[in-house]
Amino acid sequence: MKRNWWKFLGVVLLVYVMVAGLMVPLTPGISGVSPGSLRTGQEAVLEVTGYNSMYTRSDEVRVWLKMDNERAIGAQSVRVLDDRRLEVVFAIPPYLPADRKVQDFALVIDHQADGTSVLPSAVFVTQDSIAPALGQRAFVHTPIAGLNERWTFTFPFRNILSETIRNTYFHVPLWFAMVFIFIGSVTYSIRYLRNGGLEEDCRAQALTKVGILLGVLGLVTGAIWAKNTWGAYWSGDVKQNMTAIALLIYLAYFILRAVFEDPDKRARISAVYNIFAFAALIPLIYVIPRLTDSLHPGAGGNPAFGSEDLDNTMRLVFYPAIIGWTLVGLWIGNLLYRMERIRLKWFDLL
Repeated sequence: MKRNWWKFLGVVLLVYVMVAGLMVPLTPGISGVSPGSLRTGQEAVLEVTGYNSMYTRSDEVRVWLKMDNERAIGAQSVRVLDDRRLEVVFAIPPYLPADRKVQDFALVIDHQADGTSVLPSAVFVTQDSIAPALGQRAFVHTPIAGLNERWTFTFPFRNILSETIRNTYFHVPLWFAMVFIFIGSVTYSIRYLRNGGLEEDCRAQALTKVGILLGVLGLVTGAIWAKNTWGAYWSGDVKQNMTAIALLIYLAYFILRAVFEDPDKRARISAVYNIFAFAALIPLIYVIPRLTDSLHPGAGGNPAFGSEDLDNTMRLVFYPAIIGWTLVGLWIGNLLYRMERIRLKWFDLL
C-alpha cells in the first residue's frame, strides 16, 4: 500500500476533477442582447438574456452601456421579464465623444443576488455624424459604482466558451501530462545510452506509448472544443497543425523500432531518435504558436492561462487535473513496462 500511494492519489484526483469539473455551476452571465446595433439620438429598448441568472430574486437591477473606463450610459428603466430576461431602455445621445463612425459598448448588469455580469462589445452604436466636441457636451456619464460583489464556488462565465470552459480540465491537463511523460521517456533513453541496459529502453518505450495516448486524447478533446467554439473540428490553426506534426514524429519512433531485429541496435537507435523527437516537441507546441496568430490563448507572445483564462476557483480543479492525469499516465506506463519486461525475459533477452 505504501509503495502504491501515488496510484491511489492519481485516481482520487481524477475523480475529484470529474465531479467538480462537471458539476460546479457557472457564475451568472449575459448570453445575448437584442438588438445589437443602435444609432445615436434614439431611445433604445434592449432585451437582455442572462445565463444562470435569477433576476426575479431582486428588484434592484442596474444596467449600463460602458463605452470606456471613464464613460458609461445608465439605463433609464429596467423591467424584469423573468429569471433570464430583462427589458432595458437607454437614451442614446445625438453625438458620441469618439472620432469613429461605429463605437462598441460593453453591457454591465449589477444584480443584488447574481452580482455583476459583463458582456464585452454587446452593442454597436453608429453615429450619424462625427463630432467629438459635441459628443463631450451631449454625453451624460453615469458612474458604475456600488457593485454587488459576491464570491461563491463557481466557474467564470466566458461568453464565447459558455459551458465548454469545463474542457479546460481535460484538454489542457492532458497536454501537460503528455509533456511530463515524454520528459520521463527521454530521461530513460539518455540513461540507456549511458548505461546500456535494456530495462531503460523498456521504460522509455512504455512511457512513449502513454505520451502518444495522452496526446491523441488531447487532440480529440481539442477538436471537440473547437467544434463548439470555432465552428469546425479542424480549422488549420497553427497550434493544431504543430501538435499533429509532433505526434506524427513520435509515432515514427515505433516505426523505427520495427525496422531493427537486434534488441541492442533497436534500443540504441530508438534512444537517439527519442532525444531528437523531444527536442522538436517543445518548439513545435510552445514556441512556434507564440510567434504567429492563433485562435488559442498565448498567441503572439501573450501569456496563456492568465486572469482572462483562469481564476482562482478554476485553479482549484486545473492543477489537480494536471497532477492526476500525470500520475495515472505513469501508472499505465509502469504496467506497459512490466509487460514488456516479461516478454524480454521470456525470450531470454534480460
